[in-house]
Amino acid sequence: ATIPPHFPVVRRHILRSIVQSEGSYVESLKRILQDYRNPLMEMEPKVLSARKCQVVFFRLKEILQCHSMFQIALSSRVAEWDATEKIGDLFVASFSKSMVLDVYSDYVNNFTTAMSIIKKACLTKPAFLEFLKRRQVSSSDRVTLYGLMVKPIQRFPQFILLLQDMLKNTSKGHPDRLSLQLALTELETLAEKLNEQKRLADQLAEIQQLTKSVSDRSSLNKLLTSGQRQLLLCETLTETVYGDRGQLIKSKERKVFLLNDMLVCANINFKPVNHRGQLEISSLVPLGPKYVVKWNTALPQVQVAEVGQEGGTYDKDNVVIQNAGAKKSSPASQAHNKVYLGPPRLFQELQDLQKDLAVVEQITLLISTLHGTYQNLNMTVAQDWCLALQRLMRVKEEEIHSANKCRLRLLLPGKPDKSGRPISFMVVFITPNPLSKISWVNRLHLAKIGLREENQPGWKSPDEDKKSKAPFWCPILACCIPAFSSRTLSLQVSKVLAFLC
Repeated sequence: ATIPPHFPVVRRHILRSIVQSEGSYVESLKRILQDYRNPLMEMEPKVLSARKCQVVFFRLKEILQCHSMFQIALSSRVAEWDATEKIGDLFVASFSKSMVLDVYSDYVNNFTTAMSIIKKACLTKPAFLEFLKRRQVSSSDRVTLYGLMVKPIQRFPQFILLLQDMLKNTSKGHPDRLSLQLALTELETLAEKLNEQKRLADQLAEIQQLTKSVSDRSSLNKLLTSGQRQLLLCETLTETVYGDRGQLIKSKERKVFLLNDMLVCANINFKPVNHRGQLEISSLVPLGPKYVVKWNTALPQVQVAEVGQEGGTYDKDNVVIQNAGAKKSSPASQAHNKVYLGPPRLFQELQDLQKDLAVVEQITLLISTLHGTYQNLNMTVAQDWCLALQRLMRVKEEEIHSANKCRLRLLLPGKPDKSGRPISFMVVFITPNPLSKISWVNRLHLAKIGLREENQPGWKSPDEDKKSKAPFWCPILACCIPAFSSRTLSLQVSKVLAFLC
């Protein structure tokens, strides 16, 4: 195959980008240690204890060592580039080692904790805040400590982009092509593992942040702090409230948490940064939002209701539906004033159009039986009516379909009314995109399936009051068979238990 003449030139430019990028990254790692960690460790009096310094800068020395070695090997490869033109095998040799995954995993898992310590120290220790400000001002690029420390998390995605560009400009017969493909596979696998660990660490931080917003004595706090609770999904969604006529009353962003057995909705409390100290801190490290729990409910009681499918999700005769966020009315009026939500009236309007079309079709049949000729009362006009109604129905169906794409409607249990009838309320969330809604619906469905008794293997044990406790996790009993064992001359029957561990 003929090698395009621009390939060698482009590959050389990409190699230069890799060298410059790696040099900048190594310098950033050195700055973290030399400009921040070492002075903080040596400072007297201490503004950050030695133990906290070790936590904040955990594994950065090992990451620097790993990339310093890679930088040396990269320089050697650049020197012999004209003879070999190979770079893929160097990435494979440097980043396929288990040590690389270990040190980066530790760093990623610790990142949220490190930022929490820095944030708390900024809020409680003016000397530490002043130290960070001086270091930032004295640096040539004015990058903050947070800006430097986030770079290891971004490093492998940057490598992947550079190698993808290199592979794109490497011909099929080139000796570097296979090793580049292998290097890309290794780096993408590594990045995927680190992303998953970062996701889990972020979810744990979200639960901790949510727990802080709940009173220590509340039942929700006890539920959130129990070891068996897992965060499956959390996202910022927009809650919308509609009036009886379908008009939008209000909308507000909420943080919605899907745990393995409950759904929690919280207000996002972004306090205005009006205090000078807070403004300075927010410029150095993200302060993040605080949450105020709005409601929480057990997952089995949550129902997803699509537009126009309300009839199948609850008993209309025994359940009163309230619009979450709308003004409350008396129980008597609630029973007779059910409203269509999210968006309201769309399905009702479609049903009205269907009924009108049926009437117009009957009128058309009657017109066909007329013996005389009348202006504006003939088959042509009647057929135009039918076609116009069909067009309106198609428009309404498209509106319903479009509304469903990003509109998540949840039916939640409320307190019973004075007559004892259960009251459910509907909440309507707008998701960022259609895929987000699909994800929420699927995760809710799977989480509810996971709560079924047959999907929760474990041993049941009686409590002190002889009531059965919830099953606790342990090895699953796979089988139990009788077996004969001989001791001297007697035979004894015993049970052999096999466990899945």
